[in-house]
Amino acid sequence: MTDPDDFGGVGQRVPHESAHLHVTGEARYIDDIPEPRGTLYAAIGTSERAHARVRHVDLEAVRAVPGVVEVLTAADVPGRNDHGAIAEDDPIFATDLVEYVGQSIFAVVATSIVAARRAARLAVIDYEDYEPIIDVDAALQRQSFLSPSATLARGDWARAACSAPHRLVGSFRTGGQEHFYIEGQIALAIPFEDGQMLIHSSTQHPTEVQTLVAGALGRRAKDVVVKCRRLGGGFGGKETQASLFACVAALAAWRTGRPVKLRVDRGDDMRITGKRHDYRIDYDVGFDDDGVVRGVSLTYASRCGRSADLSGAINDRTMFHADNAYFLGDVEIVSHRLRTHTASNTAFRGFGGPQGMIGIEYVLDDIARYLGLDPLDVRHRNFYGQGARNTTPYGMTVADNIIEGLMAELEARSDYRARRRAISEFNRGSTHLKRGLAITPVKFGISFTQTLLNQAGALLHVYRDGTVMLNHGGTEMGQGLHTKVAQIVATELQIPVASIRCTPADTSKVPNTSATAASASSDLNGAAARVAARTIRTRLCEFAADRFGGAVDEVEFREGQVYAGGVATSFAALVNEAYLARISLSATGYYRTPEIGYDRDTRKGTPFYYFVYGGAVSEVIIDTLTGESRLLQVDILHDVGQSLNPALDLGQIEGGFLQGVGWLTCEELCWDSDGRLCTNSTSTYKIPTATDLPARFFVEQLSWGCNRKETVYRSKGVGEPPLMLSLSAFFALKDAIGSLGGPRTPVRLDAPATPERILLAVDAVRRQARIPASEGLPQ
Repeated sequence: MTDPDDFGGVGQRVPHESAHLHVTGEARYIDDIPEPRGTLYAAIGTSERAHARVRHVDLEAVRAVPGVVEVLTAADVPGRNDHGAIAEDDPIFATDLVEYVGQSIFAVVATSIVAARRAARLAVIDYEDYEPIIDVDAALQRQSFLSPSATLARGDWARAACSAPHRLVGSFRTGGQEHFYIEGQIALAIPFEDGQMLIHSSTQHPTEVQTLVAGALGRRAKDVVVKCRRLGGGFGGKETQASLFACVAALAAWRTGRPVKLRVDRGDDMRITGKRHDYRIDYDVGFDDDGVVRGVSLTYASRCGRSADLSGAINDRTMFHADNAYFLGDVEIVSHRLRTHTASNTAFRGFGGPQGMIGIEYVLDDIARYLGLDPLDVRHRNFYGQGARNTTPYGMTVADNIIEGLMAELEARSDYRARRRAISEFNRGSTHLKRGLAITPVKFGISFTQTLLNQAGALLHVYRDGTVMLNHGGTEMGQGLHTKVAQIVATELQIPVASIRCTPADTSKVPNTSATAASASSDLNGAAARVAARTIRTRLCEFAADRFGGAVDEVEFREGQVYAGGVATSFAALVNEAYLARISLSATGYYRTPEIGYDRDTRKGTPFYYFVYGGAVSEVIIDTLTGESRLLQVDILHDVGQSLNPALDLGQIEGGFLQGVGWLTCEELCWDSDGRLCTNSTSTYKIPTATDLPARFFVEQLSWGCNRKETVYRSKGVGEPPLMLSLSAFFALKDAIGSLGGPRTPVRLDAPATPERILLAVDAVRRQARIPASEGLPQ
């Protein structure tokens, strides 16, 4: 726990506010909340077909299971049968058509979770099967679009590419990714008098849950309160998709008049919910002898699933980040948003940005290999610069560009050039073990690209003993948001951070909140809390000046003391006196991000308040006989501005990087031809573990980083950008494979770079270089 005498303000390495609860097992998640008397348990009955008409549903066997209290279908929904985030295209319960394996058709409410789950599997459903569209290629072939394709263009890329000395055309794929949060999807609904409903939901977006539950119940927002103390991980998977489970629990509670808990097991969670979007990325690029891009076309085709969810905004961000850290003068970026008969893919850390970035990084890597150049040199020559080379394809000026200096420092810190030479020497002397090295940059925009979401509120109470209760619109999912916001308030009021209690996210305290997402939550909620704290401080300054004399602007708050008119008093004593004098000690705060706006019709504007920069060097080794790979060393230099909490930021950088490595190397999602997810458990879906961290893992926060924009204490968002540092690991694998065939041999590698894909790439390089597949095999 935090030392009560430690002020722990901004910039200090204050422990996570729940760290001691996490390690002792005392941290309460929704499944740990004591259940009210009479609590029932729900389970969802789902479709076994990817695309079919539902001719008849027989639920008699379901109702006959001992312990079953109620069975709900679409006919039982008193309000809107929909939980869609953007469009009304996500029924809570499907009716005459099902469009993915795992789609909700009905719900069972029983006296035990075992009875509910057992009963949910006994429905007899008569389907008329239609041909499903499962993957990107099939969707493209059948022109199955979720929404119209979008194009972002500048200049004449085709003319520029045709006139360039060299030209390359290529294609590759990136896989999806399961969120694999520790706490699965869960909701506890408790009915109250007069139609009111309290929902404990594991959600990143309490206001959206409130809105959708109210709609399903045929009520208004005032009748529904949503609370969330903490999430056991979200990563975007609980930004929109927690709503289905909350709606089902609420409908069951409304129908039975009793509290209802809905907690799905891991397998059902993975079948019902969407993932990171997988992409097919095609490129056509013209470039000069130095590797400078003259004209480039990038086409991103993504599997969106059966409904809109957040796919529009996610694919927009893919387009925004298709430049990464590079100036693309003549460029065309095309985005296809494909409708498939799979679960609706959704937000995931990076929100489409990683897929955009890997596209241009792949292009530059292929250019470097074609020309026989070091990929780092090619990257340097294409970086954003000054003057005419500092504007993005969507018209935003990159005014805070520090990528050249950051990457030069990282290159020196990591001893990149010497290690490149040493790896070449190692590979010449090693028969079947090959090493690879890559360095990649990150430029990531911070803000919700939908401008209206860039706002936040906070509620702050100061009690007579000088302690503070704080509520804000963000949710705590392990990232340390509550800790950072408390540090901001502690700094403003100059009181110990241990004197501040952050309460659960609660729609009855702070209304109309945005999702905790987009790496903007500390910026937004921290700024709102600071406004509230400053309101309280202003009132106390005025009271202190009146009470002790002196000017209001001369009152000073410092380390728990307040100095006014030559008198020093403790913060707690001043607060108590202010209360006795009938001074309000409660305040709200509100903040909205300035200087942003984007026109989706013209595809021009300023969607981001600022950019975050970073760079990573990864060294890997592969076994060309088995396809196995291992990270040997990682060097990261990342820009967090003036860090609010260096310890928490370090954790975000390390965790984000390794999660990205999982996406690019081992986390493989597989569906069969009927649309069934085959990788729906810990035995078939592999996430990275602590043992996948390299023995040499060096992470530094940029010492000279400072946000030029007026964020809270000049800090920068750190939630999503570090994930893209993992691109270096993927391109290091590509480098290791390429060493088999010489500096100019092309390498085709899809992500995730599993052992099977590495072996396929190794075999392709050997065939191109005419190296016998048996070379190097033990005798």
